[in-house]
Amino acid sequence: MNKMTVRDLDLKGKRVLVRVDFNVPLDGTTITDDTRIRAAVPTLKYILEQKPASIALMSHLGRPKGGPDPKYSLAPVAPALQALLGVPVQFASTTVGTEPEALVANANGGVILLENTRFYPTEEKNDLELAQQMAKLGDVFVMDAFGSAHRAHSSTVGVTQYLPSVAGFLMEKEIDYLANAIENPKRPFVAILGGAKVSDKIAVIESLLSKCDRLLIGGGMANTFFKAQGYEMGNSLVEADAVETAKALLAKSGDKLVLPVDGLLGDKFADDSQVEKIDVGQPIPAGWSMYDIGAKTIELFGKHLSDANTVVWNGPMGVFEKQPFAEGTRAVARLLAARTKQGAVSIIGGGDSVAAIEEAGLADQITHISTGGGASLEMLEGKVLPGVAALKDK
Repeated sequence: MNKMTVRDLDLKGKRVLVRVDFNVPLDGTTITDDTRIRAAVPTLKYILEQKPASIALMSHLGRPKGGPDPKYSLAPVAPALQALLGVPVQFASTTVGTEPEALVANANGGVILLENTRFYPTEEKNDLELAQQMAKLGDVFVMDAFGSAHRAHSSTVGVTQYLPSVAGFLMEKEIDYLANAIENPKRPFVAILGGAKVSDKIAVIESLLSKCDRLLIGGGMANTFFKAQGYEMGNSLVEADAVETAKALLAKSGDKLVLPVDGLLGDKFADDSQVEKIDVGQPIPAGWSMYDIGAKTIELFGKHLSDANTVVWNGPMGVFEKQPFAEGTRAVARLLAARTKQGAVSIIGGGDSVAAIEEAGLADQITHISTGGGASLEMLEGKVLPGVAALKDK
């Protein structure tokens, strides 16, 4: 990575402003998954060791509409972070203004968590006036929120105009793994894409087809490719607007693009759905939908992964949140873990794939699990992320 990191700055006695990604799932005020908080700890512990004057942390949480909303407060994160860091974490009820400025001035090397940046509607417009107020809380800025690096917001890009800005360890790790997977993979390089929609991933498919050796497609998006091949898909999710695109991708992909050969049908989207096995090409009965890949496809994907040295996976193979249709995604998770054990580099890019690998209890058997769904997809497309571009070059 050609960007400066937190290691390249002298932080002693400095006020350090850090953009973290604490966009965690909440059940009321209970954090149901603290993965993103834990991911920030190495950077924060390193900064604490450098004896700074203060550490002020900015993050968004959820999508509050038009102003402060208690439902999206970051207050529950402060005690969770305090337990992980082993030092007191103070909470500021605003992101900018007199309260956080006073807490920073009297921090004595301590940690302050600022309230949700998105309580300011202009944050997402990269408002420089807001960014300037944020910059008052630091002498240097550390960007460690990879999950927000594809957004040009006041707290990710705007603030870099006013402070020396470098990457934290999480940003560094994400960029190194994802960029290397794309630019310099150990071959064979196999990509696996799932999820509901082809339209969300057209640019990713086109980019990966030009770089990988094989591209395995599963999930609801496979249905649109089947429709493009002229198959009757019953009630299955099919993007009518993307059928022509799917045809074009099939035509130019040669044998690189690998589709499922069988699947599981359900009569409804529910845990008590009736289930039928079907080979691809057989007509799907009216009222039924394809919800998962089948055993023959799992075996086929296993063959394609058997010699892979780099594997990137983004998106589930079926509606894995419903018990009858979870096996395809779990099986791919197991295949990936087994191949990693044999020496392959495995990278899982954000969102549902991460949930699936954690549910399978295999997260510690994967080389790198990305914390950024949209950001990792944009890197796989080969895009430059604004939150990365804004950091100081080495």
